[in-house]
Amino acid sequence: MPDDTTRAQRDDRPQESRRVRLSRTFDEDAELYDRARPGYPSELYDDLVELAVAGPGSRVLEVGCGTGQATVPLAARGCRITAVEAGPSMAAVARRNLAAATAVEVVTAEFESWPLPAEPFDAVVSATAFHWIDPAVRVPKAADAVRPGGALAVVRTQHVRGGTEDFFVEVQRCYERFDPETPPGLRPPAAADIDGSEHAEEVARSGRFGPTVFRRYERDLTYTTSGYLELLRTYSGHRALPDAARNGLLGSVADLIDGRYGGRVTKRYLIELGVSYKR
Repeated sequence: MPDDTTRAQRDDRPQESRRVRLSRTFDEDAELYDRARPGYPSELYDDLVELAVAGPGSRVLEVGCGTGQATVPLAARGCRITAVEAGPSMAAVARRNLAAATAVEVVTAEFESWPLPAEPFDAVVSATAFHWIDPAVRVPKAADAVRPGGALAVVRTQHVRGGTEDFFVEVQRCYERFDPETPPGLRPPAAADIDGSEHAEEVARSGRFGPTVFRRYERDLTYTTSGYLELLRTYSGHRALPDAARNGLLGSVADLIDGRYGGRVTKRYLIELGVSYKR
């Protein structure tokens, strides 16, 4: 379920008091993250080209590249990329995945304190990572990093209603049993109900960018029991649980998938791209 199980509408609003601690959990098992986390649909990269964000020869600063799920496709489209990743283990896996991409540099650093180069970038891109950056820093520093007319492109991912819907209703009992912070009766929201306006408002408040253009993509991914458990083990909220609670939760989820769903469930994702151009 969501990284932040206290909110029904979005997966990407970590409580500020927990943001830094949760963000550091991803580096604990970078190989698992690389193996289990899905990439992004090809249509998203087509739109990045159409919106003049990331095409051949574009200088791109990627914020929070993880193990390179978005970096590899961007490099394949001819972008020259500086990818900043705070987790040393994640950055090491990203360098391995990008070993053949000569126009990519992976920097191990926190974006908030990383010194920007003198030459501005054509675009700043962040894929399922921008919400982990200090809210007081992320938009202003992105504006400092990009040239006039350049773009800030933020990709956000949300679990929404669809796929094996009955499973995602039943599995809440597992969460309510093992994670005391789970609100009773929590359900994935419908894609149409997901409101992305707070990102556009945050960008607008900076006064540094024009209006945000949004593109949305929905897709279903099917997981075996073991594959779904691997995915759950990459989520910060799950990783932050005490060992006994996490193990109990994962065992309960596995029993449900194997016992009632034939060892396979389908999860529906909403991927949202927001592009804003620097004034």
